[in-house]
Amino acid sequence: MTQPSLPELLHAAVTAVGGTERPGQVAMAEAVAEAIDDGAHLLVQAGTGTGKSLGYLVPALAHGERVVVATATLALQRQLVERDLPRTVEALHPLLRRRPEFAMLKGRSNYLCLHRLHEGVPQDEEEGLFDQFEAAAPTSKLGQDLLRLRDWSDETETGDRDDLTPGVSDRAWSQVSVSSRECLGATKCAYGAECFAEAARERAKLAEVIVTNHALLAIDAIEGAPVLPQHEVLIVDEAHELVSRVTGVATGELTPGQVNRAVRRAAKLVNEKAADQLQTAAEGFERLMELALPGRLEEIPEDLGYALMALRDACRTVISAIGSTRDKSVQDEDAVRKQALASVESVHDVAERITHGSEWDVVWYERHEPRGGAAYRHSGASLRVAPMSVSGLLREKLFTDRSVVLTSATLKLGGDFNGVGASLGLGPEGAEGEDLPLWKGVDVGSPFDYPRQGILYVAKHLARPARDGDRKDMLDELTELVQAAGGRTLGLFSSMRGAQLAAEELRSRIPEYPILLQGEETLGELIKNFAADPRTCLFGTLSLWQGVDVPGPSCQLVVMDKIPFPRPDDPLMSARQKAVEEAGGNGFMAVAATHAALLMAQGAGRLVRASGDRGVVAVLDPRLATARYGSYLKASMPDFWYTTDRNQVRKSLAAIDAAAKQTD
Repeated sequence: MTQPSLPELLHAAVTAVGGTERPGQVAMAEAVAEAIDDGAHLLVQAGTGTGKSLGYLVPALAHGERVVVATATLALQRQLVERDLPRTVEALHPLLRRRPEFAMLKGRSNYLCLHRLHEGVPQDEEEGLFDQFEAAAPTSKLGQDLLRLRDWSDETETGDRDDLTPGVSDRAWSQVSVSSRECLGATKCAYGAECFAEAARERAKLAEVIVTNHALLAIDAIEGAPVLPQHEVLIVDEAHELVSRVTGVATGELTPGQVNRAVRRAAKLVNEKAADQLQTAAEGFERLMELALPGRLEEIPEDLGYALMALRDACRTVISAIGSTRDKSVQDEDAVRKQALASVESVHDVAERITHGSEWDVVWYERHEPRGGAAYRHSGASLRVAPMSVSGLLREKLFTDRSVVLTSATLKLGGDFNGVGASLGLGPEGAEGEDLPLWKGVDVGSPFDYPRQGILYVAKHLARPARDGDRKDMLDELTELVQAAGGRTLGLFSSMRGAQLAAEELRSRIPEYPILLQGEETLGELIKNFAADPRTCLFGTLSLWQGVDVPGPSCQLVVMDKIPFPRPDDPLMSARQKAVEEAGGNGFMAVAATHAALLMAQGAGRLVRASGDRGVVAVLDPRLATARYGSYLKASMPDFWYTTDRNQVRKSLAAIDAAAKQTD
């Protein structure tokens, strides 16, 4: 029997998911198949609506080697595991004459820990374990969440937090989960044979396709101890997010609260001398953190350096002491000891990293205003350390001994792939060298007719935005655009303060159009309500630039208040920019403009999500039309019809609104 061709396989898969085969999808599948066959590296830009998941799954399954697919968002992971992979595997089975297994794998803290659930949580103030079910009032939100988790533990097959609907608070989940450092290990745990995290790892070992997230991919690369099974092909979807996710995993943080928690957890497990040494070091660190001023620390102040060295040395003493003493009076001593070790080791590692002072790290101090809600995990002061760049790490760890395919709707910035390639540790496209992986970029286009479906409008007549300045002219323009569009507006703001001011102003100016504001409800609820009522507007910041998929008449105007350059006082971005300049490059273009281009490409992509969508992307920042870098930013966005004529745009919006009302 002859091997089925790639077009045959793709046709079978597309039919199975109820989709439509598109030229871009075919071109992508062919490019991915060629890269896998050659063991090569590929960057693929595939516009919204291309069907890129099948564009890489079909050639990967056809090749028959083990593949890891890493994504940034839960939504795409769910789509792959619950929809695309089951249907594709079944559709290809008669042609391939095999049925590849697939599995989801995440970090350990994403899975319910049966030891924590049944034995309780080691507490800082208690000698033994704290029974969270006894302590939490059944009528409290925490108590209700914990009771739900206990009931769910008897029903779930995966123990995966994301399979629990509705979800629970971070505080509740922390009571029934462990980090990899806190885990006792399957052989030492009474519940090891039933462990959800271990079961997920076993399924992954047997699977041909493993779906994971960028964070676990980063941990696998950074920590040296393999978390993912050996594989021949790596596919990174939503690849525009990879650098920021890897940076997040590689960032360390020290707070007084975190240090004091380590002191409490270790106190009853070590001798008095070791406990006192750590307590004294913690107090010295906390005093200095109250005095420090926010900003980058290009050199560690002498007194802070001494405090960090004292903290590091005290942690080292405690780690040795915990390992050499036993106390049978402590209930479930192994779990208490493991949690204490995890806390102390975490403090030690960050203190050691900062005192070591690598030229490749950026250290800065932040002060956070205490605010409520699960979104804000820290208040007070923190010391943070992050890599200047992750490009070298990615080049060394990602592009070795496997074929790597990176794909997204936004990889081609300013007209080529080299900007994104450089951030991933790659040289210019086609360049070959001893330390430079060879790669190529392919843009398979989009099924949408952007020049006919959308307008890019730049409000050239507005004043150039000043940092934190009053932009009355921008608010006037925004009001008129929303009125012309009949609502239907997604407002993307470069800061939360800007979004809040605009929402407050427009609510008083045009109360007939409801304004939803990020933070006032969950993101899911906001997007649901925005899609349900075409007259509604949704204003917000970063997650809205990338996380909204609302096809149809509810989103016909996307507004960007200004070009989303990083803040000038952003410690990491400014350090990266300075490093490029010191190496003789253009720091502004390499860092600030690339950052803005990626966000603007993503933001503009919110407008056209289906073949029938029509609308306007309005940028209320004249620099896009007047500054030299404007052409680079425009070239990164979809190829909409471009204008600076405000009257023409109002007429177009009114016409689009009138047409939409006939179908509402």
